[in-house]
Amino acid sequence: MKKILLIIIFLNTFYNNAYSIEPDIFVQSTVNKASKILEKNISKEDKINGLKIIAKETVDIKGIGFYSLGSARKVLNDSQKRIYFQLFENYFLKSFSSRLSEYTNPKIEVRSTKIINNNYTIVNSILIGTSERPEVKIDWRIYTKNSENPLIRDLIIEGLSLARTQKEEFASILNSNDGDINVLFKTLEDFTKN
Repeated sequence: MKKILLIIIFLNTFYNNAYSIEPDIFVQSTVNKASKILEKNISKEDKINGLKIIAKETVDIKGIGFYSLGSARKVLNDSQKRIYFQLFENYFLKSFSSRLSEYTNPKIEVRSTKIINNNYTIVNSILIGTSERPEVKIDWRIYTKNSENPLIRDLIIEGLSLARTQKEEFASILNSNDGDINVLFKTLEDFTKN
């Protein structure tokens, strides 16, 4: 009976860990996929579309959207939340892929990881410098609650959090317009149309 119990414990431990993805490997794999797209001799539009696919698979767009909305998310009804998340996803994907598509040969090297808690790990990396650009320190905030499906929640570039910057920008729009969520909706919509 003890042997059977030990085997069950071993198999349970094995299967629980068999499909977990280490955050540093996840980041390096994501970067490698993006680099392959950026190195291809294809149109900018095709690069952008390829990067959007990677972002949908690896970024917690909904989590970033909630965070970016700040306390305003508490007053939205279900219909407004649906509208916001559709607009935010389109906004995020366009913003992310357009900026990244400008890089022709981004080489990112993962250096270390720091476990914050069960839900978050920070992965430290360096964008290798070239004759055209300096070395850049990039920290990735990885949401690891589901170890089989880690997701990117933030990029901290040279100490500047992109998610926090986004949140401050949205707060500024809302504060300047008496908290009118429709003004933010229009801003996001206008961005994706241009």
